[in-house]
Amino acid sequence: MKAYSSTDKGKTREVNQDYIFCSDEPVGSLPNLYIVADGMGGYNAGDFASRCSVESFVAQVKETKQPTVISTMTEALNTANATVLKHARENEELNGMGTTFVAATVLPDRTYVMNVGDSRLYFIGNEMKQITVDHSYVEEMVRKGEIQRKDARIHPKKNVITRAVGVEETVEADFYEIEADEAPRFLLLCTDGLTNMVEDEEIRHIIMKYGETPQEALHTLIRRANECGGKDNISAIIICMKQD
Repeated sequence: MKAYSSTDKGKTREVNQDYIFCSDEPVGSLPNLYIVADGMGGYNAGDFASRCSVESFVAQVKETKQPTVISTMTEALNTANATVLKHARENEELNGMGTTFVAATVLPDRTYVMNVGDSRLYFIGNEMKQITVDHSYVEEMVRKGEIQRKDARIHPKKNVITRAVGVEETVEADFYEIEADEAPRFLLLCTDGLTNMVEDEEIRHIIMKYGETPQEALHTLIRRANECGGKDNISAIIICMKQD
């Protein structure tokens, strides 16, 4: 197993507010750790929120004595949330900032996934399957049957998220445990700067086409997102789970 990561400012944003962490080596008690965060806020606030949350999370994972993966990740997320919120309250320029957060760690028998907001994790093999569920206004509309899923990508409120790190005193994450025998060939963690610009099937086709050269797959995904408008920052991590 090996992971590859890349991030790009896109064509219209002046600042890259995404932040990624990608380690195939152990981080604290976790055997590996992969994180993608997409900050929100003013000119510098979103950039600060994503970086601060990831750095705080990683630092806490290294120090924690929690007995399980989920308790380790939960404690680290709570620390990240408190740290971002503290900075927002102490610095007027950072007031109102927050960030999405999707993280994964791969153990021999299972993969643990955690998310807050609308950054995502996908399984990619013969099909592309979204594992995480967006915490967003349009996702709630889809679940209520108010709009079709195919219309969610172009809805004017598609960027309105309902949960974020660093916005409130407490933060609630969703967790997913995937057994090893369910794992596909690739995992993809990414921000909506990719998925809002490139259709799922094209993402899957690119990753499968360049499966032997994941760095080329990342380069191609970012290029395609920019060709389709590049309206947001674009970040992705590809984890190679299985080889043919």
